[in-house]
Amino acid sequence: MNHLNHSSVLVSHTEFVLLGFPGILDHRKLLAIPFLFIYVTILAGNSLIIYRIGVENSLHSPMYFFITVLFAVNVSCTTSVIPKLILGLSFGMNQISLGGCLVQMFYIYFLAIFESGLILSMALDRYVAICRPLRYNDIMTKNMLVQLVLIGMVRSFVLASPMVILASRVQYCRSNVILNFVCENMGLLSLACGDITPHKIVGLSVRVLVTGVDVSLLLLSYSSILYTAMKIVIGKARGKALHTCGTHLLVAMVLYMSALSSSVLYRMDTIIAYNVQNLFNAIYLMIPATVNPFIYGLGVKEIRRCLIKSLRKKKANLPPSVSIHANRTFAHQITAEGAGDK
Repeated sequence: MNHLNHSSVLVSHTEFVLLGFPGILDHRKLLAIPFLFIYVTILAGNSLIIYRIGVENSLHSPMYFFITVLFAVNVSCTTSVIPKLILGLSFGMNQISLGGCLVQMFYIYFLAIFESGLILSMALDRYVAICRPLRYNDIMTKNMLVQLVLIGMVRSFVLASPMVILASRVQYCRSNVILNFVCENMGLLSLACGDITPHKIVGLSVRVLVTGVDVSLLLLSYSSILYTAMKIVIGKARGKALHTCGTHLLVAMVLYMSALSSSVLYRMDTIIAYNVQNLFNAIYLMIPATVNPFIYGLGVKEIRRCLIKSLRKKKANLPPSVSIHANRTFAHQITAEGAGDK
């Protein structure tokens, strides 16, 4: 009996291979190019918005605080996955230890749950701003902002930890090849020996709890916001309120629709090829981080004006060697953007 137990321990894999996109291994180096481009875009776009919010005193308000934290989460989440993917596609460096896999899994789920909580906190901020405007400064204080972030982090830790703890106690004897580019919960557990039904129940419960509760509260808050906004008599005030909320709703829609698409396709593994599943996993991880800077940079007038002001300063500091034609073209573009704000 002791010999059998010892043998079972020996066959449990502790090193894994993230195969990524198994159907196109011959072209994986070419596939690394778009992922590298998207990752650089994510770093540049999110960092630019974070920097502009940080240096502009006019943007030091609760809404922009949440935007800054959201963009920092976007960068952190993609950085935990995409560089490893690019190295695997380019140089075949796709090995990962069980410990590294569990750490990556925790980090991804922690940040994903935290991001959903941030979307909910931003909805609360908009609710107070529109439905309780006279008490906004009394409610949305610095202490409240810190408390909301800490509550979100504690919730993320509590919900993400059980999946990782359960996965760490499983023996993996079927294979050490993960048909994904990331250590996703069910992707790893599919290699496990024995019954993993409890693990599936925990994973599904966390997903339903987070998405169900957050989306329900989000819809509830925006129902109240819409009702209040419709009672505003002044057209411009109503339009401004709806526009600000519309930008946030678009960000929330991108996040939850990406997550829903990835989740649905993963449960259709008998029909959908692994490459398609992995593509939607990549979309879930990268699309929000890619489009959010464009949504806020172009959709929020205050951020857009700060970006335009920054471009004007760069133009003023251009050396005399820059051609007159380039200067005129650049000035024409800035003027056209400025006119669009009016």
